[in-house]
Amino acid sequence: MIFLSMFQVFISPHIKVILNLLKLKVMNFYQKAIKTIEKYNMLSHGDHVLVGLSGGPDSVCLLHLLNHLKGHYKLKISAAYIDHKLRPDEVPAEIEFCKRLCENLDIPFYTQAVDVKEIAKRERINIQEAARNLRYAALDQISINIKAHKIAVAHNADDQAETVIMRLLRGAGPAGLSGIPPVRKKIIRPLIEIEREEIEEFLKEKNISYITDSSNKSPKYLRNKIRQELMPVIKSISPQGIKIISKTAEIMREENDFINVSVTKALMRLMSRRTDRKVELFCNPMEVLNIVVLRRALRVAIDSVKDLKGIEFDHIDQIIQLIKKGKAGDRIYLPKGIRAIKGYSTVIITCEPPGKLSTYTIEKPQSINIVEASLTLSLNEMNRDEVTDFGDGKKIIYVDADKVKFPLIVRSRKEGDYFYPFGLGKRKKLQDFFVDEKVPRDERDLIPIIESNGEIICIAGYRLDDRFKIEHNTTRCLQIKIMPNL
Repeated sequence: MIFLSMFQVFISPHIKVILNLLKLKVMNFYQKAIKTIEKYNMLSHGDHVLVGLSGGPDSVCLLHLLNHLKGHYKLKISAAYIDHKLRPDEVPAEIEFCKRLCENLDIPFYTQAVDVKEIAKRERINIQEAARNLRYAALDQISINIKAHKIAVAHNADDQAETVIMRLLRGAGPAGLSGIPPVRKKIIRPLIEIEREEIEEFLKEKNISYITDSSNKSPKYLRNKIRQELMPVIKSISPQGIKIISKTAEIMREENDFINVSVTKALMRLMSRRTDRKVELFCNPMEVLNIVVLRRALRVAIDSVKDLKGIEFDHIDQIIQLIKKGKAGDRIYLPKGIRAIKGYSTVIITCEPPGKLSTYTIEKPQSINIVEASLTLSLNEMNRDEVTDFGDGKKIIYVDADKVKFPLIVRSRKEGDYFYPFGLGKRKKLQDFFVDEKVPRDERDLIPIIESNGEIICIAGYRLDDRFKIEHNTTRCLQIKIMPNL
């Protein structure tokens, strides 16, 4: 008994020191999180905060952190689990875990399911992008329903570093390399400056349990490969690697904000027109803009268009080359049906499908408006000796009227079309003719094909068919004028 008493006297101070150290570590964790919250003005007194809760270590830590701080900020806390319908065997247990956790903390808990695979297939995006978009949309809807002021998500400093590296590998510019924003509208990230190791240590010291998402280990996702294979190497080279990359992202973000002021001013002069499917920009102001501001202005203009998705850094540079060196009518083709077309004074970036001509019937010589091509075809009969200038054979075409049989048909190209281009002396497929003439793909269905009795008379604006040309014995001519509508 005396020995036990002496042992307790000896060991008790050491236990107190250990407990005090543990308590100090926890307090330091709280202080570090508060510093981030205050730095980015994440919370206001009386805020209702919805926490995105998955049951993983980061989100569980975030929930406990905000629950601890709710007295300090007079917060109301709610939590929500979003089921992506990707892991049906694991989700019920995760929901039950999150539900019990919230019950123990007296926090309202909500769940919502989203069909990630269906959206990914429909919008032709990868699973991770679809999951992210749907997750934020679901959290936003829940926050509206429960009148939450903020949505807190659990991205940490490791996530920040991984994101910067991912974007670097994909060729991102300064905006992409600024990483995950600590605050974006009502979304806040209180753990963004805290490393994953610190989070796990906090949970261990507080004896807080959590669950692990099996998809976080799958090597098919680039982020997981970076996390499991590349980050350990970076940490072995530089133990402060996470902190350094996160700090770099912060610097890039601050410089990015500065550049955005110049971009906003530039866009006021650049923007001509915009719809959900295209944006039109004035070329002249862009030709003198600093390349940094120009790249960003193009990015912002394109991102402001709902359906222009899939444009990356290299594509922006291609558009810049088109603006600076291209001629009117030049264009480039980008992913997902997007194309950039340079006009005389503007450049249009669009994903609108190319137009196609309707079929028109011409019963007699007359003028007819080809609406889709914004052209007017004017047909006039005249005597051969009235013709003093046969024109260029493109915008003004003369054919032997006796070889033509009304009604004439004006239509778009068809599969298998061929004709005998004037001056060539042999038959040629229309497709090959368009390729040789460098006719842009998205304009080919808008070029009027004029035919008589099933045979092509001419490709309006490009070439007469040799079979209908004026010859020495021609007495009557049919003049075809192609005029743009003003």
